[in-house]
Amino acid sequence: MEVTTRLTWNDENHLRKLLGNVSLSLLYKSSVHGGSIEDMVQRCSHQGYTITMTYINENMIVAFVLGNYTNLCESSTEPNDSLWFSLQKKNDTTEIETLLLNTAPKIIDKQLVCHLSKKNIFIICPDNKIYLDKMMTKNLKLRFYGHLQFLECEVFRVEGTEYNLGCTKRILKAREHRNRLLADIRGYKPYADLVSEIRILLVGPVGSGKSSFFNSVKSVFHGHVTGQAIVGSDTTSITERYRIYSVKDGKNGKSLPFMLCDTMGLDGAEGAGLCMDDIPYILKGCIPDRYQFNPRKPITPEHSTFITSPSLKDRIHCVAYVLDINSIDNLSSKMLAKFKQVHKEVLNCGVAHVALLTKVDDCSEVLQDNFLNLSRSMTSQRQVMNVNKMLGIPISSILMVGNYASDLELDPMNDILVLSALRQMLRAADDFLEDLPLEETGAIERVLQPCI
Repeated sequence: MEVTTRLTWNDENHLRKLLGNVSLSLLYKSSVHGGSIEDMVQRCSHQGYTITMTYINENMIVAFVLGNYTNLCESSTEPNDSLWFSLQKKNDTTEIETLLLNTAPKIIDKQLVCHLSKKNIFIICPDNKIYLDKMMTKNLKLRFYGHLQFLECEVFRVEGTEYNLGCTKRILKAREHRNRLLADIRGYKPYADLVSEIRILLVGPVGSGKSSFFNSVKSVFHGHVTGQAIVGSDTTSITERYRIYSVKDGKNGKSLPFMLCDTMGLDGAEGAGLCMDDIPYILKGCIPDRYQFNPRKPITPEHSTFITSPSLKDRIHCVAYVLDINSIDNLSSKMLAKFKQVHKEVLNCGVAHVALLTKVDDCSEVLQDNFLNLSRSMTSQRQVMNVNKMLGIPISSILMVGNYASDLELDPMNDILVLSALRQMLRAADDFLEDLPLEETGAIERVLQPCI
């Protein structure tokens, strides 16, 4: 007889992401294999890492991950950390709360009991009964505590390449750091309120990942992979219009205090790609959203949509030179010359700038254990040094991301890289605004305004 799980496809998908894209194999189901703790242990011993699910009701699950069911006997002295979590369905979404403990359940008097500070915090009893104390329910954000009946108990084997609880701990820490970055950017305000939104210009060769970076930023703030900006890998630029994208904090949230400006890709061939004569006008804020680029004919002040008197809010406050980390060594001399020409215009305008290396293969390898700095591998370090020499950009201003191009699900490690890069761009823009002379900020006009 085939035994099926109560776990929905959506909940199982949430668990796979939480545990690091592992697969789950059902070992035990209380309604099929018997409701005693002995029945559970008999089927689940010597299986490696397992996840035990107790279904409180149709909308709530309490679960824990253990290293080995063999270590559950009361006399065992084996150290056994455990990961606890709750899944609660609210308004068609699943909310997950997690808790790491340096203790794990033991079998005591035919019950599965978890102690903390000489106190019972969790008990699975025979006959589908469970106990949770206030500390557990508070940390897991449950609406109950004490004794209650549960519907079902299931145990799964966690299957994955060399899976261990340390993998999940790193993912959980990554999620915490990602949430801190999200909070930082949500609370960000441009320097001295000189502008309401920072404008970041993305410039780079065709196929370098400019549009994908915008899509990645939007994806992180929306909580799922999106693809508003058209991307591709053609030899000619997919982006033909100048686009000024705002990003909302969620589908129906407010607009965040920055805009990402996407341009036609640079091309080494003559008469192809972004026209170099358009660059100064883009930087000065003279080109409107949705302007159609012409590689052979730059915009002029006579154009019907030309912005003749752009204000500070219309200007570019930070430029990000976008480069495929895997193609830096293959940049042609003509492409490098165009990059240097763009960089010269950026320097002439005094605009802040960073380099953004995209298409990083393994985001987790790039991040240090504390997620605060980049741990550069030999390959990425060499590419960073190449960009430093090519454009003279400080190493601290050379950033790396993976971008969401072919991915179907978000990854907290990649989210951190995307958000960290965005935060550095905002900080660079603040430096630019702080360094502006008073006559360019409008501060003099504000000072001279008569009091009313």
